[in-house]
Amino acid sequence: MTVRVGLIGCGVMGTDHARILRREVAGARLVATYDADKSRAEAVARRADGARAFASARALIADPDVQAVIIASPDETHAELSIACIEAGKPALCEKPLASSLDDCRAVMAAEMKAGRRLIQVGFMRRFDPGYRAMKGKIGEAELGRPIFLHCVHRNAIAPSYITSDLVLANSAVHEFDISRFILDEEFASVTVISGKPTRNAETRRPQFVALESQSGIVVTIEVFLDAQYGYDVQAELVCENGTASLAPLRPLAERRAGRDGSAVESDWRQRFADAYRVQLQEWIAAIADGGAVGASAWDGYAASVTAAAALEARASGVKTKVAIGERPGFYV
Repeated sequence: MTVRVGLIGCGVMGTDHARILRREVAGARLVATYDADKSRAEAVARRADGARAFASARALIADPDVQAVIIASPDETHAELSIACIEAGKPALCEKPLASSLDDCRAVMAAEMKAGRRLIQVGFMRRFDPGYRAMKGKIGEAELGRPIFLHCVHRNAIAPSYITSDLVLANSAVHEFDISRFILDEEFASVTVISGKPTRNAETRRPQFVALESQSGIVVTIEVFLDAQYGYDVQAELVCENGTASLAPLRPLAERRAGRDGSAVESDWRQRFADAYRVQLQEWIAAIADGGAVGASAWDGYAASVTAAAALEARASGVKTKVAIGERPGFYV
């Protein structure tokens, strides 16, 4: 079976998804594209043999030749387009966030529960990264014992100028919120945020340090520093009663030159998580062919957004804040 995929949004992420789908994923074919910039949609369609550029996202979703949809359009369109895919009975891989508001997240979940089938996968690609998957596999092993802490680091070389201190939490730390939930298989109970000093390289935004407590008392710390200059660097260490498990650096080649001994650091998230993006798309396509679902659900997207909203409140207030996720619906268990 070949799954015929439509792509909504042909910017950086959409173009990358199209390339991976075309070159590295079996059992799928890109047949349709849409972007508010018609020329971008046409350019991506030309690179995919036989794909058509559509005049609207709704027309793409409704087309009978499209069996599944990748949503990589602006954040404020995610909920509306996800619901349209649900109503059309078509699986969708929606880039994070699931929606721009918690009410819209709830609307997506309500539509999916009404349909009676999981159709939305949120693009938290770290769940497909081999290192994070191996770390999750260590949970419960007698040799390591119970988890006590999870330390996370998320650094970029330099973020775009439009990224504010709030967006550091809402758009970047949200990956750590989701992957920590995935590894620990727990919801968070509270969050505290400490803002670091602005750097001379980015005086309009602050690095953030986040401390979360899970419902069983596991402490998760997250450093989010988007102006570290030296490259894209993601780290994680799971500290347990009897030992630790850490992500191994993805540095296959070491060099000695000009008085230095070391390895290159990835320049952005696409290089660092290339395997994760590929596996995410491959497993999504395989699940569609089998009639199942994988990856982060709409509930996971909602839970990450609730955590981000609580972190923003904690940053503004300067005090520990409750993370009021609520009870997971039985549909998503």
